[in-house]
Amino acid sequence: MAKRKAFRIRDIARESGASLTTVSLVLNQRDERISESTRQRVLAAAQRLGYQPSRLAQGLQSQKTGILAVLVPELQHVFADVYFGELLSAIHDHASAVNYKVLLEVAHPDFVSQAKHIELFDRDYVDGVLCIGVTNKDDYLVDFEDRSRPAIIVNNHLPARKLNFVRCDYEEAGRLAAQYLLGLGHRRFGLIHGAPEVQTSLDWRAGVLMALAAAGIGPTPDHLADGLYTEEGGFDAAIELLRRDPAITAILTGNDKMAIGALRGIKKSGRGVPLDVSVVGCDGIHLSAFTDPALTTVHTPLYDIGREACRLLLDLVDNRIDRAEVVRPVSLTVRESAAPAT
Repeated sequence: MAKRKAFRIRDIARESGASLTTVSLVLNQRDERISESTRQRVLAAAQRLGYQPSRLAQGLQSQKTGILAVLVPELQHVFADVYFGELLSAIHDHASAVNYKVLLEVAHPDFVSQAKHIELFDRDYVDGVLCIGVTNKDDYLVDFEDRSRPAIIVNNHLPARKLNFVRCDYEEAGRLAAQYLLGLGHRRFGLIHGAPEVQTSLDWRAGVLMALAAAGIGPTPDHLADGLYTEEGGFDAAIELLRRDPAITAILTGNDKMAIGALRGIKKSGRGVPLDVSVVGCDGIHLSAFTDPALTTVHTPLYDIGREACRLLLDLVDNRIDRAEVVRPVSLTVRESAAPAT
């Protein structure tokens, strides 16, 4: 079999009619001053020739690795989880579009205790780090506070730390869900929240409670339950809440997975949704449109969050910005799982 020819930059220059300098700038994405028509001509020539850039040469030239690390928590089947999957897909898609590779690392106790998150930078393995699924207990993140090592927390924030983040407005998510149900005449609520050490869970709960307080409603501890961010947790929590207070007419959950579990838990308790108990989730995952009944939820743009976090991390790497503190708006998606109180 004949060996495939390896085309070089000079071949692309000849094919496109551009100079070697112009071709080099376009292929290394340093083409801000080059016209769009010229840039497209160079890229089209490179594609026709099947040009494959040398990552080693690019790294030596730019003093960058061309790799980003994503740190995920040590959870069972974390890569199969719909929440993490949405964020990871967005990060991978944007990184690939700008010729970056993604390295996945699980932030288990040994990884943290051996300072592997620092070693990623100090041994020039990566240019930046994206942290997903962090909690208020992740003290190792303090090592990123001086911002000398580019890092961004994805869809969360740590108020006590000076860290970069891109996240959804979960306080507003809680407020929107509670106000919608209040508008339907509900006055007896159950709340299924996620892990209390996760700041966005606290934000969501604060938003719900503020909206209820403004309406003169203050749920007791008997009206709160930890759903563990899982379908099973939501199922068990809904059954327990209705056991504690059979008069509950509406349940709010901190994510859609718990809401999906709650739908089944309510039915298991002999109630109907939404005839007897209304349910509102939070996330807007794809599956929420196909539950029975279809889930009313607060949409949080997870894919957009992942993509923007990746984009801003690269801006930090290239010193185009010196910090990233972004809060994205959320919106209510009304479907069939909530109805006026009877």
